[in-house]
Amino acid sequence: MASSSSYISTAIPKPSFPAPKALVPQIPATLLPKSNPNPNSISISISTSRPLPSPLKYSTSPSELAAARPAGILKPRLAAGEVLYGLFLMSSSPTLAEISGLAGYDYVVVDLEHGPGGISDALPCLRALAATGTPAIIRVPENTPAVTKKALDLGPQGIMFPSVETPEAAALAVSYCRFPPRGVRGAAHPVVRASAYGVDDGYLSRCEEDLLIMVQVETTVGVSEIEAIVGVEGVDCVQMGPLDLSTSMGWLWDPGNKKVRAVLKEAERRELGMGRGLWLGGFAMPHDREIELKARGYHMVVRAVDIGMFRAAAMEDVLHFRRAEVEIGEEDDNEKPSNAEYCSE
Repeated sequence: MASSSSYISTAIPKPSFPAPKALVPQIPATLLPKSNPNPNSISISISTSRPLPSPLKYSTSPSELAAARPAGILKPRLAAGEVLYGLFLMSSSPTLAEISGLAGYDYVVVDLEHGPGGISDALPCLRALAATGTPAIIRVPENTPAVTKKALDLGPQGIMFPSVETPEAAALAVSYCRFPPRGVRGAAHPVVRASAYGVDDGYLSRCEEDLLIMVQVETTVGVSEIEAIVGVEGVDCVQMGPLDLSTSMGWLWDPGNKKVRAVLKEAERRELGMGRGLWLGGFAMPHDREIELKARGYHMVVRAVDIGMFRAAAMEDVLHFRRAEVEIGEEDDNEKPSNAEYCSE
């Protein structure tokens, strides 16, 4: 992985992207599942580093600006077979967002469902992540068109909808991300961050193609409908939720339960077996490590939550001090411990 200094000194090549697809100016017959007669297999490789960020290059020509797309788009990397490693940001802290990006995470989920922040709190986090070239995904607090519209106007590279249980709910989520006539997203693109406040006149031609739409399947009802959910046109990734799944099965906060693990693995098998080329995301657990998720076919893996990481570090720091107090008290007053550590080092 590149060091922080290489972000300044390395010559950054201009990324190449597929030509944008024009928006289809007609209403589809249905947003519900369609069969795929020719399923394709998925070849997955594990990436040990993410590309260096390629900043958006401003020019006097808006068309040149549109052509200089940032390297933070997630779909090309997933399509290339990479397994991406992310982090959930619950604190809504721009500082922790920036540190996460500099640390090298492939993406960061700004969590508005369980975190204390709202849409306005997400904006500084997205700016901090953009400065490090790290893609941002917003997990919305509820699956409604109004909340989704405000989240998309901030310009994330992906959006995650919690607790999707039916294909109808998945189809609605997709419609919130698309402009009429294919959806119901409100249009204010000339003045929002997503289009560089209107400077990027190519935004409309590629925004729907670039956006990664993720739906969470995290209940027994959702698992029972997973094939139908996967079949919804526009869904790009299914994010499994083992904690809520265990709760819905009657084992609160017990994702390691054998019955929960069996249901989760069956859902994985059915999702990957659909052959639509969708990506699978999930959370690593102490009993189910990230390397095991990769081996089972996951494409996006998260283990860390910023608040949990800080809690663990803070508790360990206090414990270190308490242990040192005991050790010092047992030694001779004139004797100094030889293995003293300092947080400033």
